[in-house]
Amino acid sequence: MKKDLHPKYYSDAEITCACGNKMKIGTTKQKINVEICSKCHPFYTGSQQLVDTAGRAERFKTRRAKAQPKKDKKVRKSGNKIKVVTASAGMAAAKAKKIKK
Repeated sequence: MKKDLHPKYYSDAEITCACGNKMKIGTTKQKINVEICSKCHPFYTGSQQLVDTAGRAERFKTRRAKAQPKKDKKVRKSGNKIKVVTASAGMAAAKAKKIKK
């Protein structure tokens, strides 16, 4: 085996949290500073805030309905008759003609 392959292990290393909590555990670093620990983490302290997600689908549907493209109107003249056709109806008619052939 190679000598000095593994780092030095400190069995009484001190971990200090930003909230002031201090713990002693075994690690390869002698001192570690952390921002959050089990004493101040919202999940463990019970101060976790739940976000209400109700109504998200309804809000999405209303935004989607507002964003629908407006249908273009085309005026067709055939003889004495004037016919107003929306773009989507015109496309459907064109597709129907292709299918029949």
